[in-house]
Amino acid sequence: MELLHFCKMTFYKLWLFTLSTVVIMISVSRECNMENMEFLCMSFLPLNYIFGLKIMVKGKENLRTKKPFILILNDQTSLDIMVMMEVLPSRCVPIARKEILYMGTFSLACWLSGLIFIDHKKREDIFSLLQFHVLIFPEGTCSHGSFMLPFKCGGFQLAVKAQVPIIPVVISSYYDFHNQKEKRFRPGKSIIQILPEVETLGLAPDDVPKLTEQVSDSMLTAYQGISGMTNGTSH
Repeated sequence: MELLHFCKMTFYKLWLFTLSTVVIMISVSRECNMENMEFLCMSFLPLNYIFGLKIMVKGKENLRTKKPFILILNDQTSLDIMVMMEVLPSRCVPIARKEILYMGTFSLACWLSGLIFIDHKKREDIFSLLQFHVLIFPEGTCSHGSFMLPFKCGGFQLAVKAQVPIIPVVISSYYDFHNQKEKRFRPGKSIIQILPEVETLGLAPDDVPKLTEQVSDSMLTAYQGISGMTNGTSH
């Protein structure tokens, strides 16, 4: 099982870096352009079939809006990239940690696709992007387990400042098909729950902590529900 896990993770990383090179070749003529994100998404979609991962998306109707919004997504492992491509809307700018800049061809492909690499201390750098859709991971780092980490307020401050709604998106625990500690990587399923938008119109900076807690609580409840958990423990 450990050898199988190693082989699959190695294949995943090789696919990531190899297909990134193809994306770079296709996208380089258009330079840094969020329209290139379509090519990056397409390069990851076959992985779900290769690994036998079935993804069920609930609440798709909550993404059927053309107005600007901030997409809030829980962060588990590097496999998030493969799963989230199923729901990433068009003209959406993901916000990534600067550490990804050092991931070789993948980081270049991400940059050409419009990904924004920021220092968490300088979130004001992306305020001008809120005329589009913005994707943010509020936990700030991968949880690597069957739980969610406390949310940072940066993304919520941006939403309130720009007066744009927040759309929470929850990905179920990967325990069914992947577990790093147990070295398990097998066919399985993942559920993505898109929650109704949370309006920020009329909210002020003082409302950010309460807004952050509200969204965090609703996402945690959804996470436990779609992950088949009781008291935070996976079945």
